Amino acid sequence: MSATTDSSCYTLVYEDSSEAPTTQELRTALQKGSDEVKLDTLRKIIISTINGNHQPQLLMPVIQYVMPSRNKQLKKLLHFYWEVCPKYDDNGKLKQEMILVVNAIRNDLQHPNEYIRGSTLRFLQKISKDQELLEPLVPICRSCLEHRHSYVRKNAVFAVYSIYREFEHLIPDAPELLQTFLAAESDATCKRNAFVFLANCAMPKAVEYIVQVFDQIPAMDELLQMSIIEVIRLDCKQETAHKARYILLISELLNATSHAVKYEAASTLTSLTQNPAAVKAAASCYISLVQKESDNNAKLIVLDRLDVLRSKHGHVLDSLIMDILQILSSSPDLEVRRKAISVVLSLTSSRNVEEVVLFLKKQLQRTQDEQFEKAPEYRQLLIQSIHVCAVKFSEVAASVVHALMDFLGDSNNPSALDVVSFVREVVEKFPPLRPTICEKLTETLPEIKSGKVYRGVLWILGEYAEGVPEIQDVFRQLRKVLGEIPILASEQRLLEEASADDGEEKKDDQVKTESSKPKVLADGTYATETAYTSISSARLEAVKAASKPPLRALILGGDFYTGAVLASALTKLVLRYTELSKETRKCNALKAEAMLIMASVIRVGQSKFVTVPIDEDSSERIMNCIQTLSELEAQPAVHEIFLKDTKGAYSKMVAAQEAPEKRESEKAKAAIVQVDDLLSFRQFSKKAVDDTLDDSEDVNRATGAGEVTEDFLSNLSRISQLTGFSDPIYAEAYVKVHGFDILLDVLLVNQTADTLQNLCLDFATLGDLKLVERPSVYTIAPHSFQSIKATIKVSSTETGVIFGSILWEGPGLAEQCVILNDIHIDIMDYIKPAYCTEQQFRSMWTEFEWENRVNVTTTISNPRDYLHHVMKATNMSCLTPEGALSGDCDFLSANMYAKSLFGEDALANLSVERTEDGTITGHVRIRSKTQGIALSLGDRITMAQKDNKPPV
Repeated sequence: MSATTDSSCYTLVYEDSSEAPTTQELRTALQKGSDEVKLDTLRKIIISTINGNHQPQLLMPVIQYVMPSRNKQLKKLLHFYWEVCPKYDDNGKLKQEMILVVNAIRNDLQHPNEYIRGSTLRFLQKISKDQELLEPLVPICRSCLEHRHSYVRKNAVFAVYSIYREFEHLIPDAPELLQTFLAAESDATCKRNAFVFLANCAMPKAVEYIVQVFDQIPAMDELLQMSIIEVIRLDCKQETAHKARYILLISELLNATSHAVKYEAASTLTSLTQNPAAVKAAASCYISLVQKESDNNAKLIVLDRLDVLRSKHGHVLDSLIMDILQILSSSPDLEVRRKAISVVLSLTSSRNVEEVVLFLKKQLQRTQDEQFEKAPEYRQLLIQSIHVCAVKFSEVAASVVHALMDFLGDSNNPSALDVVSFVREVVEKFPPLRPTICEKLTETLPEIKSGKVYRGVLWILGEYAEGVPEIQDVFRQLRKVLGEIPILASEQRLLEEASADDGEEKKDDQVKTESSKPKVLADGTYATETAYTSISSARLEAVKAASKPPLRALILGGDFYTGAVLASALTKLVLRYTELSKETRKCNALKAEAMLIMASVIRVGQSKFVTVPIDEDSSERIMNCIQTLSELEAQPAVHEIFLKDTKGAYSKMVAAQEAPEKRESEKAKAAIVQVDDLLSFRQFSKKAVDDTLDDSEDVNRATGAGEVTEDFLSNLSRISQLTGFSDPIYAEAYVKVHGFDILLDVLLVNQTADTLQNLCLDFATLGDLKLVERPSVYTIAPHSFQSIKATIKVSSTETGVIFGSILWEGPGLAEQCVILNDIHIDIMDYIKPAYCTEQQFRSMWTEFEWENRVNVTTTISNPRDYLHHVMKATNMSCLTPEGALSGDCDFLSANMYAKSLFGEDALANLSVERTEDGTITGHVRIRSKTQGIALSLGDRITMAQKDNKPPV
């Protein structure tokens, strides 16, 4: 064996250099110490050897003083030492001392204790590349196959496997030997190990064994069944005469007791055949696994496989949709339910939508039980699912819309908002349902608690209450939820009544009440804090705290945005009423009442009865509505804006949301086969419809072997210069980012006329970066080159910095050092554009606590050009529809979203304005769950603004 052969890779173990004993101290401890001292000493020697300090002079003391010991722990540790110690001299020849080691290993292989025999056979698997060590031990390994104890036999099988894989000529008859062994063996683990050998080294013999024991396989051990399935999968990649029997066997294994066997059998069955019955059987097996398995991660993996099956086999699984729905009852985890519902929604068709919606409605009723786990989140998920079904299939919209409107008064605000969103879309898409929906919404007004829900409901009533009786009903209910009008006068009267009830006795003495409490000052001493409260303010607070109708309570609580929406809805209702009714007196009365309500909202907003005064925007909006009603006849153009334009804008928004879905469905329906396409004969193809699970392909994909190679110019852009041209050593690094790893390929050039000895390249990291291995020590000749590779693991999307130094011994063994330039890791390698719904964006925006605000400073004058510039710099996608960004306007607001490889969400909102002098002002707000990604993206935008150039 040559010395240039790649050595094995070991894990670095921390070694405290301050307490490292000398070689002589270690020798003495081995020679004179007890077994416990020898254990500790040998452990230190192994750690030192792994970390690069081999100490070959200790090999003979270990052989002399440790090898004869009968202590089992020492024997085990000795195996670790033989594994890592240098076994060859500088010429690549086996050291003479290793003859003694081989003799000791031979004795252990013949030891009467089966544990020592078995552990020694396991050790042989780890030195399987050392031919000179293994050659004398082969006959004893063969004899261990016949040992009485199964622990020895199972390790002997894998020892033979390791030797045969590396040096086939040492055991040329190993396949026949293990085929005979397999036929006579009774232990399940031994049989499985022997079968694994045949599968990897003699596939025809493995297939022959399957055929021989075909009928016994369903009753075999789980491990052997898994290995047999793997062999069937590999054999079917080639032409085989046993495919029909394999399919029959795999179908039987779908009913195995082991969940792992069932999963592998279902995956393999879909790769062997595209028969609808087989696909349905595999899907049923997946569903059964999800229901019975306790691990949520396993459930999600199986549901992913089920979804892949659904995407490839269309409506074959339609009949199983109710079985999939049962997962919602059996799995309390929300992620599992979400995944199951997504599969169900993709399988839903006009044939089964009514059954699906009925089941979802029953689940919705169950969430009202207080004992139900995660009821609010699950209820929201169910409402969203019913929404999708109702909008997609109009026949169920009427049956679910009224049931869902019962949840408008839900204390869980997101669920109620989802219902409002659903009702708004249904009422727009299905005009025949408008009268009944408006009637139900009008009845529900007193039960609503949230301002956001009120705004949605008021907008729907303002747009779609189209008949005279409906408008009158809306006004009647609004009077109830607003209470007495005008609001200010009625609140003032309540205050006066409260004052009158208290009486005017002792008026002078009880103007103020006093309350005292101790307070700790800054220096630690106590003082008395006295508070004076006027009786009049106490009465005011009592009036504010009194029970009030819901909409009135919101307005008095300072929610004047809802007041502005109320004014807009009243204006639309009055305008529509005047168009429908010819009775001038009733029209004027309705108009006057609406104007009184609006004026009342403004007046109470300027009084002491509200928690916060009315804002300028809401006040102006309500005044515009009052002006519109007061100039009813003079401004007919305003009627069109209120009654048609707002509804038309919503129709366009709904159409814009549906456009991507339509495009996807059209793509799916488009004819895939063209007239001049190449004909494909399935009989001539080796691959079935479903891709076979190929582990080797997965490994290639994971290690990047299958990636498209980068061109020379892109590689040059990733090179970082680490030292100067005048330094004794010139260093540069090529930084290759792949998935969760960073590979540094460092080139060192000795620019001196001296030999640099014991040269060591040390790296350190800042951020969530971790050095995997420490580079070795090198000696570089004058004016020569050395290439060194280092791997760094990345665990989060955060700007990481790699810094380091080069240490070496120059002439006269003088230590010298060069400090390297820092390498900054670009986080853009980990951030990819992603998409989410507006609702998901709003939910995450509210939830995420880290925000980074970047002010806009740029020479770009067009807001849309600046948006594209930021998107390109941050790898983020724009969620705002193209229609909302179109047109010539000096204002622009857009939402952006991206996701990192680590599953972190990054949200951004761009708000900019073009000033009169043509420059852009504004800011970009970035939010994320972790601080690192928010700061990193902010830095990226700041750097991009410095580097930007005005568009030509």
